[in-house]
Amino acid sequence: MAAPMAVDKAKAPKIDVDAFLTLAISETPQELHVFFESFQSLYSRKLWHQLTNKLFEFFDNSLSKPYRVDVFNKFVRDFESRLNQLRLVEMGVKVSKEIDNPVTHLQFLTDLLARVNTEKSPEAHVLLLSSLAHAKLLYGDHEGTKNDIDAAWKVLDELSSVDPSVNAAYYGVAADYYKSKAEYAPYYKNSLLYLACIDPAKDLTAEERLLRAHDLGIAAFLGDTIYNFGELLMHPILDALDSTPHEWIKKLLFTFNEGNIGKFEALSPLFPKEPILQENYPFLRQKICLMALIESVFKRGAYDRTMSFQTIAEETHLPLDEVEHLVMKALSLKLIKGSLDQVDQKAQITWVQPRVLSRDQIGQLAQRLAAWNAKLHQVEERIAPEVLVNS
Repeated sequence: MAAPMAVDKAKAPKIDVDAFLTLAISETPQELHVFFESFQSLYSRKLWHQLTNKLFEFFDNSLSKPYRVDVFNKFVRDFESRLNQLRLVEMGVKVSKEIDNPVTHLQFLTDLLARVNTEKSPEAHVLLLSSLAHAKLLYGDHEGTKNDIDAAWKVLDELSSVDPSVNAAYYGVAADYYKSKAEYAPYYKNSLLYLACIDPAKDLTAEERLLRAHDLGIAAFLGDTIYNFGELLMHPILDALDSTPHEWIKKLLFTFNEGNIGKFEALSPLFPKEPILQENYPFLRQKICLMALIESVFKRGAYDRTMSFQTIAEETHLPLDEVEHLVMKALSLKLIKGSLDQVDQKAQITWVQPRVLSRDQIGQLAQRLAAWNAKLHQVEERIAPEVLVNS
């Protein structure tokens, strides 16, 4: 049998830029004519940077919505290889949001991805993969989303300097993916990284800020490896909860960080407002006990960390016979290091997990440092005369 004939990959149809721009001027609103006239002038003079800026002005104009896809496909496509590839992808992602058909939407982004050189433009590649992942997530393709997220990370992890918009796109879709899978710890981590890449006050609406703060709070409570809320508590995103029906979530976050079991019990009647918290009450109860143990150890001096089971029971509001299990749980989670003396019923704590401290905790640390400094000064005063005599 004869070998199949090789077929060249189909080339993009030839674009008649002049004809398209002339037609666009006659068929678009008067307010947009100035853009197409500028496009003609800048294109003829090959001023690609200025043309890029003018295109973004056009795409940001609300009147351009019905014409964005055609402008990209029938105009930008002609000279896209001459543009900054990251800017090109930003443009393409913006345009793709006007495509309602899921298949067409994904094909548009996939075709653009095939035309972007990963080695020459790794940031553009990551941004486009992240956008593809987000689109697939919206259409319910979780496996495709995860594959694109993983592919984007392989490229992103090798880059030393990355545009904030690229990081924001990656961490944003990663957070959304883990939220959809109810994986609280990865959501918490990626969501905070996403917020670090944007200006929430400018880039998010009030409703989006409230939702993000709410979701971060729930993730902090239910994440089985999250025992330090300091980074979240200092983030202005939590201000979005103020004066809302969810304000009690912010109070509960501070309660956990303090390891304050009394306040936890006072707030627990509100849990039915968030059914998922009510369903996980036993886990939350254990978590606040662990936080109380951590806080108790943290408040103690380095030479005062041998704690009796009775003391731990009082600090954590637990029956004496449950203390050993709690300490073993803290050791297994690597929240603390040390040893247990079951005979004398004591726990020797040698290390506590480093934490992002709240302002109150920093104040307590400052007091301890001041006390340490005072003791050091007393020692200095006591040995100074002996040093002088011996010299």
